Amino acid sequence: MFDQVLWFAARGAGIVSLLLATAVVCLGLMTALRFERREWPRFLTVELHRSIALISVIFVAIHVVTAVLDPYASLGVFAAIVPFASSYRPLDVAFGVISLYLVTAVLLTSLIRDRLSQRTWRAVHWLAYAAWPMAVFHSLTAGSDAFAPWMLALVAACCATVLGVLIWRWSVVWPGRRELADVVDRSSFRQEPGKRPARKPVR
Repeated sequence: MFDQVLWFAARGAGIVSLLLATAVVCLGLMTALRFERREWPRFLTVELHRSIALISVIFVAIHVVTAVLDPYASLGVFAAIVPFASSYRPLDVAFGVISLYLVTAVLLTSLIRDRLSQRTWRAVHWLAYAAWPMAVFHSLTAGSDAFAPWMLALVAACCATVLGVLIWRWSVVWPGRRELADVVDRSSFRQEPGKRPARKPVR
């Protein structure tokens, strides 16, 4: 009975972690886009992004602890912290371990953001976008019910949501970049070396 509780807790916490990670990625994209509406101020996106990220870490911790204690997987502490050390689906578990490390790096650098340069913080923060697809792969392959129809539908919904926000972001960012490039191109002066610009005749 207790073994079943551990299995359900590990699997349930993992699924909730995936849903929360999807929300964090989407809110991060919205924050980078500086999304703002009268009914949705910008600070709300930022605060939700931070709060959900912290909650997701709690569920990831529950997922890891219960997976280590679950006798079915026989994961062990060593396999939970060292990629490819697990005897149970080593590749699938390794993606989860690496994803955990990437999320931890993002979280720690966010806590000491004032002590880091903007470039360093931004470079580490981009790791979150690598952690999410690894978490998706881990969710699809590590669990015994990974390819159940309801699980496939849930993962498909997460992927569709992130893809939709990405398309929306680039539909806003890309035209703006092209307009800026056109303005710079029109305002820049191009001439061959040694030649002076032609003057318009004075009438």
